[in-house]
Amino acid sequence: MKLRRYHHFGSILLLFFSIICNSYQVLGQTISADNLSQVRVDDLSDEQILAYLRQAESMGLSEEEMTQAALQRGMPASEIEKLRTRIATLKASSNTRPQIVSPVQNRPERQMIDTVVAKPTPPDTTVKDTLPVFGASLFQGAPALFEPNLRLATPQDYVLGPGDQILIDIYGKSEENHSLNITPEGMINIPYVGIVQVAGMTIEQATARIRSEMATIYSAIRTGGTKVTVALGNIRSIKVILTGEIVKPGTYTLPSVATVFNALYYSGGPSKNGSFRNVRLIRGGKEIARLDIYDFLISGNFKENVRLEDQDVLMVPPYESKVEVRGEVKRPAIFELKEGETFEDLLAYAGGFTENAYRARIKITKRTATEQRIEDLLSSQYAHYRPQAGDIYMVDRILTRFENRVRIAGAVFRPGDYELSPGLTVSMLIKKAEGLKEDAFLNRGNILRLKDDSQHEQLSFDVAGIVAGTEPDIELKREDVVTISSIFDLREAYTIDIDGEVRSPGRFPYAEGITLQDLIIQAGGFRESASGSRIEISRRVTNADILSQSAHIAEVFQVNADKGLSKEDQDFVLMPFDRVVVRTSTGYETQKTVRIVGEVLYPGLYTINRKDERISDLINR
Repeated sequence: MKLRRYHHFGSILLLFFSIICNSYQVLGQTISADNLSQVRVDDLSDEQILAYLRQAESMGLSEEEMTQAALQRGMPASEIEKLRTRIATLKASSNTRPQIVSPVQNRPERQMIDTVVAKPTPPDTTVKDTLPVFGASLFQGAPALFEPNLRLATPQDYVLGPGDQILIDIYGKSEENHSLNITPEGMINIPYVGIVQVAGMTIEQATARIRSEMATIYSAIRTGGTKVTVALGNIRSIKVILTGEIVKPGTYTLPSVATVFNALYYSGGPSKNGSFRNVRLIRGGKEIARLDIYDFLISGNFKENVRLEDQDVLMVPPYESKVEVRGEVKRPAIFELKEGETFEDLLAYAGGFTENAYRARIKITKRTATEQRIEDLLSSQYAHYRPQAGDIYMVDRILTRFENRVRIAGAVFRPGDYELSPGLTVSMLIKKAEGLKEDAFLNRGNILRLKDDSQHEQLSFDVAGIVAGTEPDIELKREDVVTISSIFDLREAYTIDIDGEVRSPGRFPYAEGITLQDLIIQAGGFRESASGSRIEISRRVTNADILSQSAHIAEVFQVNADKGLSKEDQDFVLMPFDRVVVRTSTGYETQKTVRIVGEVLYPGLYTINRKDERISDLINR
C-alpha cells in the first residue's frame, strides 16, 4: 500500500510540475520539471493551483508532501512559502463559495472553454412532443454582440445627422478629396469653402447644397470642367430600446440605417409569449408603425419595416391568440391569429394541405371553462369559421385502401395492381397482364375475395378453360387477388448429387437429358485418384412393396466411364434425385512422410516406401 501511495504521489507531482512548466513555456521561458529554481508562483493562476490540489487530495496526498517534493527539485523556499499562502487563501475563499464537486464525481460534465474567444452556446432547439412557433426560426442564430459600424447600403432617402461621415471628391481641373464628420450642430467645415449645414437633409439634398457652396470657390464646377461627388462614409450610431416580450430586451446601439427587423433579429426576436403580429414602434411617445412579421414570412412584404431613429422604442406585447395545426399540412406549427381571421387564413399560414391530407373534415380540440371537447370542421366552413385561442386542428391522412383495385400474381408477364373497370373479368385481367407465362399451371387458378364483412373467401377456376373460352368467365370485384401458379411452384426442385473423387462434389440442378459425364464436368472433372470403373449411381424407387422385408428401397447401377470424358463413349442418362459416387482407384496411394529429429546425421522428412517399413529402417536411411 505504501508503494502504491508513492506511485500516485509521483503521478500528481508530474502533473503539477508539468502545468508549471507549460505555463512558463507560454510566457516564452523553458523550465524543466526536474529543475524548478526559476519558478514564480505569482505567474500561476488560481484555477491551475486548485485543479491539481484537488487531484492530490483525491489521491490522499497532503500539501506538505507536495511542497517537500518541490523543495527537492530546486524550487526556492520563498516561492514555496508563496505557494503555501496561495493554497491557504484559496481554501479559505472556497469555504464561502458553493461547494465544488470533486473532479472524479463530476468527470462526465467537465468541459474546456476558451476564455479568450468564447463561442455562444447554441440554443436547444429540440422539440419534445410540441410544435415549433411559426416564425421563431427566423430569429435563431443571431450574433451575441452588436456591431454598430455595419456596412449597409445607404438608402436614397437616408437623412444625415450628427456623427455621419461625408466623403467629398473633387476632380477635373481641380483635384481634392475631403472626409468630413457632421458636428453635433449638424454642420461640416469644407476647406476653403466654410461651414455648410447638412443635418436633416437626404444625400441628394446635401449633394446639391455642397455643390452650390463649392461653386463659389471652384468656378469650373458651373461650366462642367470640375466635377464634385458626395458619398456617405461611416454612418452614425443610434440607441434603441427594445422592451416587452423579447428574448433579449434592453438598450442597443445600432447603425443609423437599421430597421425594425434588424433590431428584432439582433435581440433574438419575440419570446415564446411575444406577439409576431403586433410589434409596435414608438417615437417621441407616439406609436408611428406596427409590424406584422407574418406579412414578411408569407408574402415577403416589408412595407412596415421602417428605419429606426435615435431613442426609438420597440415594444413587443404578449400574443392574444395562438392555435396549433397538426397532421397533413406543409407547415405544422403554432400560429398566432388576429381578430377576424378565419380557418382559411390559418390554412394559408400552414402552407396548405399536403398531398395525403383528408380535406373533407378536420378534427378540432377546443378548450372550455372546465374541460375539452371535439368538434368537426367541414370543408364548406373553412372560409367563415373563426378559430379560437387554444384550438388544436388535426388534419388526418386519406385512407390507404383502394376503391377500384384488383391484383394478379404468379405466372403472368406483368403481375401487379390493376384498375377495376366495369365488367372486368379474369380473362380480361390476364390479357392486361400481357398473358400467361410458359410455365403457368393451367389446371387450376385461385381468386382471394374480400367479402362485405371483411372476411376472405377462396374461389377456384380452370385457367386453360377460361383463357380458351370453354369455361364461363368470372367477373372480378374490388380487392380481388388472382393467383396463377407456376408448375415449378407446385413440385419439389429437381436436383442430382455427386460425391467422391471429383474436384467439386455437391448438389447440382437437374436438367432433362443430363448424363453422367455432363455431371462430372459440372463437378470440375475427375481427381487424379479417381477410378473410372464401378461408378455407383443410386436412384429412388417409387413402387416398392412396403409389406416385403426384402423389398428394394433403391435402384443401384454400376457404370464405367472414360476418364477422358469422351463423347464417343456410351453415356448414362441421369434422372431427378440420382446420387453418384466416384470411387478411388485401386492401389492409389499418396506419399506418407515422417520427420526424424535429434541425434542423427541427417534429420528431416523421410517418405515411407513400404507398408512394412520400420523405424530402424528409417534411421539407417
